[in-house]
Amino acid sequence: MIRPIAFYGLIAGFIVTLPMDLAMVFAHSDSMFKGMVFGYLTMIVGLTAVFLGVKHVRDRVLGGAIRFWQALLVGLGISAVASFIYVLGWELTLALTNYEFVGAYSQAMVAAVKNRGGTDAEIQKAVADAAEFVRMYRDPVSRMSITFIEMFPVGVLISLISAALLRNTRLLPQRAPA
Repeated sequence: MIRPIAFYGLIAGFIVTLPMDLAMVFAHSDSMFKGMVFGYLTMIVGLTAVFLGVKHVRDRVLGGAIRFWQALLVGLGISAVASFIYVLGWELTLALTNYEFVGAYSQAMVAAVKNRGGTDAEIQKAVADAAEFVRMYRDPVSRMSITFIEMFPVGVLISLISAALLRNTRLLPQRAPA
């Protein structure tokens, strides 16, 4: 089962990572919110590979039936591989953009408080929080952990849904060869 997990995980990882990389390198958005919405929508689209991978294992490897826990483990494996590819893609993007994201995001944190009319104390707290973010984001282990955790919970949710649906052998049954 390692092969389909790796295959579908790589597909999901690249579907999520390539649009993110291209958007960050070539299309600088003024809205962090739009970027997050785009990112999570792309994750959901890319992680449909979890469903496809679990179905593949059910139909081709296990002969048309899979238990919930087996399906969940396959889905989690695919999600972990995809999340790892996402981390590598994000690290590449940061390197290609000379880590511009860190400064832009920390400035956006402070600007959000100022734009909503925050008090001086709230603005000072936002400045301190932004400085802490910059400090924390310089540590590769922290940065990579945060990046992994951005995507993996979405994969867990999709894995749970896929496992619950695909344990039913009547849902999208395997076609007989023609």
